[in-house]
Amino acid sequence: MPASTRIDLLAPPTLLALDAAGFLDAVGVVEIDPNVSDTAATQETFGLSSNTLANCVIVGGKREGVERIAACLVLADSRADVNNVVKRSLDVRKASFLPVERAVELSAMEYGGITPIGLPQDWPVLIDRRVVDTDIVVIGSGVRRSKILLPGILLAQFAGTQVIDGLGWIPDPAVPPMSEN
Repeated sequence: MPASTRIDLLAPPTLLALDAAGFLDAVGVVEIDPNVSDTAATQETFGLSSNTLANCVIVGGKREGVERIAACLVLADSRADVNNVVKRSLDVRKASFLPVERAVELSAMEYGGITPIGLPQDWPVLIDRRVVDTDIVVIGSGVRRSKILLPGILLAQFAGTQVIDGLGWIPDPAVPPMSEN
C-alpha cells in the first residue's frame, strides 16, 4: 500500500524525507513481523530473490581527525566494497562498519531497519548501480516492523546520493566469509 496510508510504519526521519521529496505516494510500505526484518529472514519468509532486496550499512573513517560517515546501499547478493570503493569515496585511510549502537543512535533508526531514506543530510548515501537498475527494490523503513518497496531509480533522486558502479561485489560462495569488522 502507498506509504502515505501507513505513515505509522515509517521511522520519523524516513517519513520526513519521503514527505519532503514528495514520494509518500510513490513508494509502498508493507508491515512485517519484526523477527523477520533481517534480509536473509525476509528473503526466506517471503520467497524473494536476493537481487530485489537491498542492505543499508553505515560506514565511517577519519581524515585529519575528522570523522566521515556514509551509508552504503547494495543488493543482498553482494557486499559493499568498504576497503576500496567506500574508502576512496570518503577520502579516508581506513573505512569500517560503524558499531551497531552508534549506527542506531546517529541514524535515529532501529537496527535491522536502517534505510538510506532519512539519514543525516551530511552523510553521503552511496548506492550501487545495480540497486538503481532494479525495477522494484525492498529496503528498510527505519523500523523493524515494515519494509519499503520502490523503484530503484527513485533512490537516486534523493539529495546526497551518489550512484557508483562496482560499490557492491558478489562474494565467491566457495570462499568462507571473513568478519565484517
